[in-house]
Amino acid sequence: MINNAALSNFWQSFSVPNSSSLVIPSVLFCIIMMMVVPLPPFLLDLFFTFNITLSLVIAMICINALKPLDFSSFPTVLLFATLLRLALNVASTRVILVEGHNGTDSAGTVIQAFGDFIIGGNYFVGIIVFSILMIINFIVITKGAGRVSEVTARFTLDAMPGKQMAIDADLNAGIITKEIAKQRREEVAAESEFYGSMDGASKFVKGDVIAGFIILIINIVGGLVIGTSTHGMTFDDAAHTYVLLTIGDGLVAQIPSLLLSTATAIIITRVSSSSSMHSQLKIQMGDPQPLAVTAGILTILGFIPGMPHFVFLLLASIAGGIAFYSARSGNYLPSDTSVQGEGGDVEEDEDPKTKELSWDDVPRLDVIGLEVGYALIPLIDQSQGGDLMQRIKGVRKKVSHDLGFLVPTVRLRDNLEFSPNQYRININGVSRGQSELIPGKELAINPGVTHGELSGIDTQDPAFGMPAVWIDPSEREYAHTLGYTVVDPSTALATHLNKIILENAKEVFGYDEAQQLLDQLAEVAPKLVETLVPNKLSLGAFTTVLQNLLAEEVPIRDMRTIVETLLETAEQTQNPDLLTSAVRPTIGRMIVQSLVDVEESLKIITLSTEMEQLLHDVLTRSQEQGLAIEPNLAEQLLSNLKTSSEDIVNQGIQPILVVSPGIRPWIAKMVRHRIHGMTIIGYNEIPDEKEVHVIHTVEYKSDQ
Repeated sequence: MINNAALSNFWQSFSVPNSSSLVIPSVLFCIIMMMVVPLPPFLLDLFFTFNITLSLVIAMICINALKPLDFSSFPTVLLFATLLRLALNVASTRVILVEGHNGTDSAGTVIQAFGDFIIGGNYFVGIIVFSILMIINFIVITKGAGRVSEVTARFTLDAMPGKQMAIDADLNAGIITKEIAKQRREEVAAESEFYGSMDGASKFVKGDVIAGFIILIINIVGGLVIGTSTHGMTFDDAAHTYVLLTIGDGLVAQIPSLLLSTATAIIITRVSSSSSMHSQLKIQMGDPQPLAVTAGILTILGFIPGMPHFVFLLLASIAGGIAFYSARSGNYLPSDTSVQGEGGDVEEDEDPKTKELSWDDVPRLDVIGLEVGYALIPLIDQSQGGDLMQRIKGVRKKVSHDLGFLVPTVRLRDNLEFSPNQYRININGVSRGQSELIPGKELAINPGVTHGELSGIDTQDPAFGMPAVWIDPSEREYAHTLGYTVVDPSTALATHLNKIILENAKEVFGYDEAQQLLDQLAEVAPKLVETLVPNKLSLGAFTTVLQNLLAEEVPIRDMRTIVETLLETAEQTQNPDLLTSAVRPTIGRMIVQSLVDVEESLKIITLSTEMEQLLHDVLTRSQEQGLAIEPNLAEQLLSNLKTSSEDIVNQGIQPILVVSPGIRPWIAKMVRHRIHGMTIIGYNEIPDEKEVHVIHTVEYKSDQ
């Protein structure tokens, strides 16, 4: 037994589709049938008139289109219009050759009227005039339009990679949204497809003109043969009848063909603009100066003896009148003005010396910027195999995941003042790192345990300053066997960018990012967020606490724990530094986990008891929120820590100094910019179950 759903699907398979979807197949079917089924003269008159009307409509649409893509269906419309015209030629040829002996009205009144109008009683004149129209259409308009279509298609395809790269750069810079970028990519793709189609569609018009000329010869020769041999007509009668019908038929077909050729030339030579062709011509050709000069020249020619005075003086008056009207109305485009709006209103540019300053004159700083020399552009251009854009996206994604907030987009731009291979990374408009890359080479980095040397261009790793060599890609495997770490230029730059963002996460993070984190948390814990900000803590203090954590590369992913801790502590203090010290132990597990794996033991450096006690005493005596220690003691401490850090790094271990919570913030500030790579944590930040190994103790020597 068949169920109702199966029966419904069965009948839907035989259902009639939407009526609008049948229009084009029906039109195509009718065109094919016109070539096969004989048409009476009345239908020929109707279809020929419709063909002329359709060509006029298409030409008007092309003239009024603001940009070529406004009439993106033009190639398909051109194909159908050409097929319609050829079908009419076939149908009219059948009627002329079969019924032509009955008189000049046997093929319809339209063909007869056009034939009489052109021939004017002399069919030789008709043949010459028709031939001239064919030559104009074929040699001038069609050939020129075809050449423009070919060149425009090639240039459009060549420009696609640059346009795609510009869209990607604007998207990465945050200038446009994903939706706008998607729309622009679709427009670029549609533009290339349109001009590619127009390159082929122009061949339709060219072929139509050639076919019209061949049909003309066939009709004349065939008519003369059939008229004299089959119907017993004299040569003069046959020539008069069949030439008139043939010329009329050809003219009825060639006028729409000429219109479509002109429409094709208009649409492919159209420059995208926000105004119509009429407005553009009115603005661009309405300058009174050239019109006035032209009027003066015509006036002089009008007074020369022997010249047609009336005609020249009439045109001089018209040109002068237009110049006077344009000067009064201002509807023209002088060289020192800029067009505003679609209607042709003109606003003079202000003199740069007197123009008032505006906020447009103040450059907007990018949070994260990357400037490159021109030789590094292939690393960005995806059409040339560049993958730097994807690497940068990967860096943003990784850093955002590691730190716990969305890293702003990286604004890319080229800088002609740079050397070709140079790049620079900016944070808030200030350079934080720069180096040079060599496209086509690979960077072999010496990690310190290599077994040989490589020949190439000596340099340093941009991110960490380790010795490196630029080598040919063919030597990659050999460099691996020697113990080198080999990366391509995009990876080297992306690694450098990753390091810069991590080191400057505090400056990348701002009020907006803090509010976004609160909004995200409010979706799952609205009451918690509402109680903290702004009731207990201001957004500014909350942002400063998070910036303090990011300054030491502490992840802020556990936002719920951070907010809960701040809510508990905000009653006692509003000091961001004290609030930060209160937050760190609660997220200590995450801090330690970001330093070592869960299964590994924590290898640490500690201060001797004497050193810690001395620092506590100095802190207790200090009246400011800073560590006012003696220069000798500070130099000894930093020197010992730096030596210990270098020794531990050489062993492949990350240097981690563990101190008491009371002195941790001040030790961290003192060490942060003097000993790179060292992490300072407090005893209370280490989870109880974490295994700890003290691998070095910094002693205090009073004799130094």
